[in-house]
Amino acid sequence: MTTATMARPAGPTGLRRLWYRELDHYPDQARRYTMLGIVVLSTVILYYENYIGGAVATQILAGLHMSFNYYVYILVVANGLGAFASLAAGLADKFGRANLVAYGLVITGALTLFGIPNASTKMEFAVITALLGVVEGVILVATPALVRDFSPQLGRASAMGFWTLGPVVGSLVVSEVSSHTLKHLDAWQDQFIICGVVGLVVAALALVTLRELAPALRDQLMVSMHDKALVEARARGVDVDAAVANPRQVLTPGIVASAFAIGVFLLGYYTAVAFFPIFFQTVQGFTADQANGLLNWYWASNAISLVVAGVLSDRLRVRKPFMLFGSVFALVVTLIIRHVTPQTDISYSAWAFLLTCVGIYGGFAFACWMASFTETVEAVNPALTAYGLAVWGWLLRVIVAVSFLILPHVISSVTPLVEHGATVQAAATREARYLPTVQANQAFLNDVNARYPDGNVPADVQKAVVEKVGADVALRLTTPEGKADFALLGTVGTQVQKAQKDSPGQWQTWFLICALGQLFFIPMVFVLKGHWSPRKAREEAEAHEAMVDAELRRMASPSVDIAAPRPAADEKPRATPKH
Repeated sequence: MTTATMARPAGPTGLRRLWYRELDHYPDQARRYTMLGIVVLSTVILYYENYIGGAVATQILAGLHMSFNYYVYILVVANGLGAFASLAAGLADKFGRANLVAYGLVITGALTLFGIPNASTKMEFAVITALLGVVEGVILVATPALVRDFSPQLGRASAMGFWTLGPVVGSLVVSEVSSHTLKHLDAWQDQFIICGVVGLVVAALALVTLRELAPALRDQLMVSMHDKALVEARARGVDVDAAVANPRQVLTPGIVASAFAIGVFLLGYYTAVAFFPIFFQTVQGFTADQANGLLNWYWASNAISLVVAGVLSDRLRVRKPFMLFGSVFALVVTLIIRHVTPQTDISYSAWAFLLTCVGIYGGFAFACWMASFTETVEAVNPALTAYGLAVWGWLLRVIVAVSFLILPHVISSVTPLVEHGATVQAAATREARYLPTVQANQAFLNDVNARYPDGNVPADVQKAVVEKVGADVALRLTTPEGKADFALLGTVGTQVQKAQKDSPGQWQTWFLICALGQLFFIPMVFVLKGHWSPRKAREEAEAHEAMVDAELRRMASPSVDIAAPRPAADEKPRATPKH
């Protein structure tokens, strides 16, 4: 018995609805938009939970006595595990998507609310963050697969634009909430508690309402809503098991190369998510709330451009021109950011403008890429959409993990600045009156400290110190606060000073790496399915509609069996005929 002929629970009620979620008919517009809205909201909350740590990274490092390198390696492990979770999520083509999303949100909400705020050691924090990475890797594949299922190709870019609002609006929520609450809530754990409560509320909504198409429906190609009747008529003739029997079909050079290209293109995005608050605090001298406020400009412009680009792409029925514009604009803006990085006098408004430009290029490139990528997978086999997205998810997470592994070696200055920068700056500010004299006589004072490490300095030596540096400086060196400040400045002050000098250049190197990823993406635009010309795209859509009408008329004939013929044993299985 094939999957297509197996009996399924009809109209499950009560608690059965929490597991059996399949729709045996393609939903009307209102319900379709409702399902898409729930998927988008679920994605927003998932990324809110995933990115909240970046907003309070400096506080986490200090609170858990964690080095920046250790923190980055946590992200490496989380993304590495998430990569293989994404690959495994390709099984959503066989076992469905909705339960992966709904119950995944329950897990991430619980870990965010109860797990991370109660982590008392850096190892506990690392383990919980890694678990979050695994679940996020699964949902990364399941949610766009649901969006593809509920969006025909002629509305795909708009739908994917809204789906991509998940990570973008999630990041915007992180910036908005943290920039308004960090002034009032000192503990970094409070940010996770707020996030976890919201996450569990949305998880409850998804548990009750989220549904998915039955396999026989989702395994077919649907160009527009005009295809609805034909898709439903063919559904009982689709051999689901045969359609998904060979997932290696999606491992074409074009699909793999394009998935890799978008991964390296998004290096700048993931840098912004994880490290821009640190960049703006340690290099540009902004406060924590100012740094997160700056990112609001990025996420807001990105959210708007995702929707605008998606709507325009669907209206013109082309993807590639938008991707090309976004990628070229990305390269230009990234090189500008690299150029101005050493200039610490760049104003808040100037940085806000640059980040707005970053948001715009990201929206134009990524929303249309997601639509074009899923359409390219459908051209191979529409039943293997989740497997195709799993290839993308795996490559994306591997690229992020490797890049985060490399980043601490490229930007080695971050660790001393994050770990000691604030305390060294505070000590230097307190000792500003005395510091020039101490620095001018540092060799002499070091010699005295070396000869009398216990602090019992003979009177004649004390007199020599007073004559050398003055009475007020000599007195300051004997006070508890002065001793602590100058001891700190003596041990790590030079290291921090060197890091401050080296940091801009190191960030410039990293931005160059991001720019090279964007440069690689440009030629990969050409390997995806789709037209450059709106006229040719419109002609193809009209021809498809004519084919659908003809097929429906044929099926309406009493002598025609509307069940699609099953493939022979030696025939390549496919979920829908070519058109």
